[in-house]
Amino acid sequence: MHLDTGNTGFMILCSSLVMLMTPGLAFFYGGLVGRKNVLSIMIQSFVSMGWTTVIWYLFGYSLCFSGDVGGIIGNLDMSFLKGVDLMAPSPINPTIPLIVFVAYQMMFAIITPALISGAFTNRVTFKAYMFFLTFWLILVYFPFVHMVWGGGILQKWGVLDFAGGIVVHNIAGMAALASVLYVGKRKSVDRGPHSIPLVALGTGLLWFGWYGFNAGSEFRVDSVTAVAFLNTDVAASFAAVTWLLMDWMNSKKPKFLGLLTGAVAGLATITPAAGYVSPTTAVIIGVIAGIVCYYAITLKNKLKLDDALDVWGVHGVGGLIGVILLGVFASTAFNPAGTDGLIGGNVRFFLIQGAAVIISSIWAFSFTYGMLWLIDKITPVKVEKAEQQRGLDEFLHGEQAYIEDENIL
Repeated sequence: MHLDTGNTGFMILCSSLVMLMTPGLAFFYGGLVGRKNVLSIMIQSFVSMGWTTVIWYLFGYSLCFSGDVGGIIGNLDMSFLKGVDLMAPSPINPTIPLIVFVAYQMMFAIITPALISGAFTNRVTFKAYMFFLTFWLILVYFPFVHMVWGGGILQKWGVLDFAGGIVVHNIAGMAALASVLYVGKRKSVDRGPHSIPLVALGTGLLWFGWYGFNAGSEFRVDSVTAVAFLNTDVAASFAAVTWLLMDWMNSKKPKFLGLLTGAVAGLATITPAAGYVSPTTAVIIGVIAGIVCYYAITLKNKLKLDDALDVWGVHGVGGLIGVILLGVFASTAFNPAGTDGLIGGNVRFFLIQGAAVIISSIWAFSFTYGMLWLIDKITPVKVEKAEQQRGLDEFLHGEQAYIEDENIL
């Protein structure tokens, strides 16, 4: 292996940035809930950092990137990171050690199931969540990593997903929708968001970390890395401003929460396309993300679905439209290793992207719903009304985020 220290150093930095996104998500979600449920939602992100790492070491990496079984999943040849030594090169860029590739991909595995937790906040027992985290990784996340990035069937079809529009956001968002339909509405009214400054801190950490998420997915430092970096910021900014303006028009006030939510919607939507499109296209994708995700949440509210922290509207819909828009706007002028989209005359690529996102949506939704039904047979998934009223921090964890006079809680 010929080690490129620049690429390797960059990828270690990007791995650190993606790791920071999970605590960022914890703050983002923590601020959005009421005071009695802050810790119960934050621990669901932080515990993924621990438990997903354990699974990744034991067999997760192997199922994603070792061998191929039916084009759907890998094999167990690299369980316990067998064969990951100092001299093993990364599969995507041989100038980077495999050790770094394993770490970078692990950070993606950590944050993806944590995204879902925002949908069923205040309603799910911690034991059920741990089962959910484990099964969801094995039955949904690992197969899609393999199918899209690990040499599986979707990759063979020619599906492109630069940094996880399908693999992260779409499947997490559709899983969130299935979770909400299974778990039902909260039985106790949550008075969140209790801390918009916490949401802002979380958004800042997510936005910062997202540069590692998207730019790092080039796996080397070149012009495409720079394009992915710029596109990430451009799409997030245009989506944030679009959402702010729409909120302002509808509520007659410029809402900080709207600006923050819009930014995350833009980040999620540009993710699959970041390294395959021009900055001007990133502007279009950002504006579309702001409008479509805003109306997705409006629709969710009309349908009275209790997706507490809008995981489906932001990540599910954002990931979906990002993959479709990549099918429209992909350009070899900005990534010679990519392809041209519908605008460049490549109808087949557009149809493949559409098919992939339909498959991923149906798979993630059905497996998640079935999994929750199964977990309910092992241990109760739902928290009862009395415990919801008391707050999950105290009921499930015996801890409180804020110790104050109970009269003002």
